[in-house]
Amino acid sequence: MIWPFNHFKKSRVTPHRTIEAIYGMIVTQARDPLFYRDLGVPDTVDGRFDLLVLHLWLALRRLRAIEAASALSQALFDRFCDDLDDNLREMGVGDLTVPKRMKAFAEAFYGRAAAYDLALDAGEEPLARALCKNILNGEGIENARRLARYAKAVAASLTGQHEAALLAGSWKFPSPTGPDT
Repeated sequence: MIWPFNHFKKSRVTPHRTIEAIYGMIVTQARDPLFYRDLGVPDTVDGRFDLLVLHLWLALRRLRAIEAASALSQALFDRFCDDLDDNLREMGVGDLTVPKRMKAFAEAFYGRAAAYDLALDAGEEPLARALCKNILNGEGIENARRLARYAKAVAASLTGQHEAALLAGSWKFPSPTGPDT
């Protein structure tokens, strides 16, 4: 017999449109020209990757605090990996090389995420140094400080969002050049 009240059960699967909406916000924010023009981020493949990682880390960091967000977090990370894989193939990277490059990307993501977690918890200056090293190639500490203020503003903004809004993908990143950056 089919249980007649199944329509009351909440689905544990994150809707595809929610994942696409959140990932789309992350990519759009990471491509904002203000980062490259005003904050000194190199407008290169590596610079764009590093900004994508920064914004993904900020979103995942906030989602980590929500018990019901583990499936969304995993789906969001999987979408990031699929995007990287697709981009590598579009750039002409061969099938045998893609897994090696994906492994390097994963190591870069996890390394940066761990460094950013420690740095954010330690304060603005350690975060600026981590961002300077990873995003600005060790140059431009003043721009790194501005980027650290921005990252802290994003973290605070995400913390202030209601969990339902975060899970539904109905939130926005603050501007990269707010009054404090």
